[in-house]
Amino acid sequence: MVNASDSDEQIVYNYKFVLNNRVEKEFRVLLDAKTLNLVQRENRKVYPEWAKLAFFKCPNCSLDENQYRFCPVAINMIEILGFFSGFKSHNEVEVIIESAARKYIKHVALQKGLSSLIGICMVANDCSIMAKMKPMVRYHLPFATQEETKYRVISMYLLAQYFLCKHGKKPDWELKELVKIYNDIQIVNKNFCKRFSAIQGKDANINALVLLDCFADFVVVSINEGIMEDMQLLFNTYFEPE
Repeated sequence: MVNASDSDEQIVYNYKFVLNNRVEKEFRVLLDAKTLNLVQRENRKVYPEWAKLAFFKCPNCSLDENQYRFCPVAINMIEILGFFSGFKSHNEVEVIIESAARKYIKHVALQKGLSSLIGICMVANDCSIMAKMKPMVRYHLPFATQEETKYRVISMYLLAQYFLCKHGKKPDWELKELVKIYNDIQIVNKNFCKRFSAIQGKDANINALVLLDCFADFVVVSINEGIMEDMQLLFNTYFEPE
């Protein structure tokens, strides 16, 4: 159970997966309310080889291997990959997600439930590429549709431009840098598919990440093709004469 008091210093999302064989697995996602990084509940002394930063290091990674021996994104994935490595992506599961504000329950293919959880873990760390998505983690929306994701991403990015403008920096109202951000995220996603493929197991984890990459691709295509203009219809009342 997630209590409202948990959100003072930590943001809590509790994920429970109930599989067809009635096996249950819970992941309590604790985020530091200031840094929005995942709070590690235990200090591991040994990390798997695939978690090393140098293991399929992303070509656009800016982290220093002398400071980060292990990839911060990979560290967040260890428990998830360890448990679900033996499951296929099409396995049916009931996913129950609780936050301080609300509760979500959905019967879906495992890859879709995992995609929601992995999406948090990939962002809530020191990866400078994924960090631009941290505001989305703060207002996490499980099982978001492509249209909802597009709206949330663009709204988040434009709010960031407002704050940049308030601080005397040049805003990007044309969303050009947002395309670059998502292009970089897609590079990270593809490299993590390589990491996942190097681990013996079934395909649930990989396909969950593929779904995330599809969302990233959808956002990029939407911006590049001007599909965002369709969203202007939602704001027609703003153009009406006063």
